[in-house]
Amino acid sequence: MTRRFKLLVLALVMLLVTAGSTVVLWARHDREEPVTILGTWTAGQADRFETLLRGFGIPFRYQGTAAQREVLLAKVQAGEPPDIVIMPGIGELAEYADQHLLEPLDDLYDPQEYGAPWMSAGSPSDHLYWVPVKADLKSVVWYRQDEAPARGPAPLRSWCLGMGDDGASGWPGTDWIEDLVLQRAGPHVYEQWARGAGGTRWWRSAPVREAWEVWAGLLRQDRGAAAHALLTDHRGDPDGNGLLFDGWGGCTLEHQGSFAPSFYGGEAGRARMTDSAPLLPGGGPVRAHEVTGDFAALFGDSPRARALIRRLASAQGQRKWAELAGAGVFSANRRVTAEGGPVAREIARRLGAGPRCLDASDVMAPAVRDAFYEAVLLTLARVAAGQDPGIAGLLQDVQRVQDARSAHTAGGGAAPRTVCSTG
Repeated sequence: MTRRFKLLVLALVMLLVTAGSTVVLWARHDREEPVTILGTWTAGQADRFETLLRGFGIPFRYQGTAAQREVLLAKVQAGEPPDIVIMPGIGELAEYADQHLLEPLDDLYDPQEYGAPWMSAGSPSDHLYWVPVKADLKSVVWYRQDEAPARGPAPLRSWCLGMGDDGASGWPGTDWIEDLVLQRAGPHVYEQWARGAGGTRWWRSAPVREAWEVWAGLLRQDRGAAAHALLTDHRGDPDGNGLLFDGWGGCTLEHQGSFAPSFYGGEAGRARMTDSAPLLPGGGPVRAHEVTGDFAALFGDSPRARALIRRLASAQGQRKWAELAGAGVFSANRRVTAEGGPVAREIARRLGAGPRCLDASDVMAPAVRDAFYEAVLLTLARVAAGQDPGIAGLLQDVQRVQDARSAHTAGGGAAPRTVCSTG
């Protein structure tokens, strides 16, 4: 073997060793990268969530944004999704699961710790793609301490209304429609409508149309209030105490989820809740409670990301998060018992009575949900302008979106199979 050939072989060996070392170094670097998390929580709530995460001892980088849908889509399209996303839209997560972009969570937590309706969603292969890490109660109304509402339906002038939200304006109005459908028609009809199930054109059905007409009738009592609601953020002034305490026209009631005290600032201690059903147009008994949640899903499959999901979903992690998140937040984990002040006790009492149903618009496919938001805003705008809201036409437009979506997902996919618990 010539000296020149020996040098060439030595150079090749050194090159391979160097390349191998580079691979090892990059692999080690990847393992040491913090877990990236994208959520909707900002300001104080983001601070509390980061406090929880630091207790897990896993390096992370959290990004909170009100424009989560747009940010997530951009990251996915760029091929750089976060390791973990936390969002309320199960329908949106189902679409990502159908595109095989989510990792199953089957071995990361015990689904038996979470009852219906939280764990009622899945794919035909029975994989679990998300877990509720924060829960809130709806179908409730907030009022000021010592100013309990009179029995029976409340007039429009009593209601604090705001439809504005960053990137999702209109959802407070969908909560009204959803609650009216749930209390008037019951959980079975509500679930079928939310899922678009059975081939029925639910958006044009009598239960949905009548609920919408009743809500529009309430809005017609005061065109000025309807116009104001269109221009008002549901959280109120950023430097204020929320709509209930700083509301327009002396309003005294707010149809809002159990998270509402987070908007009330220094007045949060004076806020009290009651069931919404008797106060809604038409009144009536409580037939069920609507609930909503923020669900964690896994885009990345690193050991650290999986470990973080496991700790976040555990009873210990959920108990700590419920403590940190503040009044109005509870855990969907059955092993976490309700503790805390009067708000926590009120939530626990209501959750123990009757069925619970997931927020319908959160369950719907994103295109249907967005059409729902738009129809709500158009209803308010037309009422404020003194026009006929044209409810039949609005519902027909949403139904067209639903029909197109149903045709696209005839196989079912990862969409929720049930929305309401049985009791």
